[in-house]
Amino acid sequence: MAPIPMTFATGMYDRMVPLATGEVQPTGIALNFLEVQHARDLFDRMVGNREFDASELSSSEYITRIASGDRSFTAIPVFPSRVFRHSFIVINTNKVKKPIDLNGKRIGVQLYTMTSAVWQRGILQHEYGLDLSTIEWVEGRMEGPGTHGKPSVLPTLKPVNITQNTSPQKSLSDLLADGEIDATISAELPDCLGKVPHVCRLFPDFKEVEKDYYKRTGIFPIMHLVVIRRDFYEKYRFAASSLYDALNESKELARKRMESVGALRYMLPWLPAELDEMKETFGDDCWPYGVEPNRKTLEALVQFLVEQSMIEKTMPIEDLFAPASLTHFRMK
Repeated sequence: MAPIPMTFATGMYDRMVPLATGEVQPTGIALNFLEVQHARDLFDRMVGNREFDASELSSSEYITRIASGDRSFTAIPVFPSRVFRHSFIVINTNKVKKPIDLNGKRIGVQLYTMTSAVWQRGILQHEYGLDLSTIEWVEGRMEGPGTHGKPSVLPTLKPVNITQNTSPQKSLSDLLADGEIDATISAELPDCLGKVPHVCRLFPDFKEVEKDYYKRTGIFPIMHLVVIRRDFYEKYRFAASSLYDALNESKELARKRMESVGALRYMLPWLPAELDEMKETFGDDCWPYGVEPNRKTLEALVQFLVEQSMIEKTMPIEDLFAPASLTHFRMK
């Protein structure tokens, strides 16, 4: 059987480089690796236009579609992007001093349904007692006026106080600097941070806060996963396990090379110290793929989606992923 052609679009993360260069190749697949720089553009192209056979995709966007009965895509348990998000909560210190002060405030968010915001709201609710129902969520671009991309997201199941930034000149960052919103939660930091005295991170010591969160909960927030178009998967089921194996091998090569510090691969002068700290915190692999090592994190994300009116009820984590990526099918 000749290799099948597959287009795969994602960001050029270090864990993707061996796959992108062809050093790692998925069995039975002639992979066309496509780098897309901006995640929102990638998601909009995949969800809105089905441009690729497989791609990186927002976890919340995928899970809400599966929960709604949309089976346009299936996923494999590969997580290209994961980020602790405490450091991305930025406040106007004239109005907010501590997390509970966010109750009743206007908070800017690029997109209410984006995965980073789901995690930030969930953490603020569960860790700090924030009442999400009291918040006005102001959607818009962080770096300019208008909307954040052209998303094809599903509406919330219950009414949520979401408004739009209608200013023709101001970004969310501008609104925060001018006191028209009281905070931002997002996947990007506002440009006014570090430039305006009253704009600061909610958690200035975010690294220690995030480490404590991980040590107490075992959760390293997952932002994105990898999806395959359903029609492609149904035609070539082996592709799910083949792509999973290749992505895992690519990640492992990148991880081992990062740990070779005789000549630094990254512009991080104290990388050896960071690697020691990472191993102490996470063990040998801070970035595991597969369902079981990530079950607690995935279950927390699903629970947050329920609580934030984005899906109706929780679901078994295995239902999110292609069976062929969980119990490998052989090529026929």
